Amino acid sequence: MKTSEDKSAPKKRTREVSIAIPASFVSDTPHLREKTFRIGVVGRAASIFRIDNIIVYPDMPNVDQTRDAELLALALSYMETPQYLRKKLFRIRPELRYAGVLPPLRTPHHPLINRLERLTIGEYREGVIVSSSAKGSFIDVGVEQPAFIPGKRLPPNTRATVKVTELPKQFLATTVTREEIETYWGYKATISKATFGQLTKKRNFDLVIVTSYRGKPIAEVIDALKAKWETAKKILIAFGAPTQGLYEILTREHMKPEDITDLIVNTIPNQGTETVRTEEALYTTLAILNTLH
Repeated sequence: MKTSEDKSAPKKRTREVSIAIPASFVSDTPHLREKTFRIGVVGRAASIFRIDNIIVYPDMPNVDQTRDAELLALALSYMETPQYLRKKLFRIRPELRYAGVLPPLRTPHHPLINRLERLTIGEYREGVIVSSSAKGSFIDVGVEQPAFIPGKRLPPNTRATVKVTELPKQFLATTVTREEIETYWGYKATISKATFGQLTKKRNFDLVIVTSYRGKPIAEVIDALKAKWETAKKILIAFGAPTQGLYEILTREHMKPEDITDLIVNTIPNQGTETVRTEEALYTTLAILNTLH
């Protein structure tokens, strides 16, 4: 098994890569079970291709999309949370009724090790604070006993990332940030109140890529894409909705993709079907872009 210290574990990217998906992604799916399954496909794709952020953006200005957006963010966040922490961090909610259909991620921050004796000094773990005092905090990291974080009084029932610093006589750890970890450590799912056009302007992305059947075939722009990718630090890859592409979405904002994006790419030229589902475009596009570092 790959652990956070395993040299074969996937390295995180040298740049921050985000994907933007519309709030209406599951609006055409009637049953909650099928909605949950489709959201799981997105979470798996994001994890396979080492995506840092999943941004859910509103794409229908005259429709209240709060419920769909919250379902997407909730299920994706639940999926990203290690299994041993889910009951502590998520209360019982009807939206998670079918969470059992979400596939496991098996990323480095979802370890299978659940025995203290198998932990190693220097290993990273996700945990939840169970108690704290002026002397420090105890954190549950998924083994028989909590680790102690000396000198830090952290809020109970909050999530934290730690590094094991002492074993076996004492089980001690210290808090770390995701930036300090060299391996891929999962994604963050957020809801944007801003429309897609506004989002591209507010987040200060160095490179914005729009996927569309109206774009140039990937083979024609791959050299330009590589050049832009290599110099970018923050990248956004955007996807359209089941019933409308980004051209239609931006038209409602009185914008054109050419005005706010760097590249409009068709990653599935000569498609054999009339339409391509968002999750299909997601896997195809991210697989191609995964060849870039």
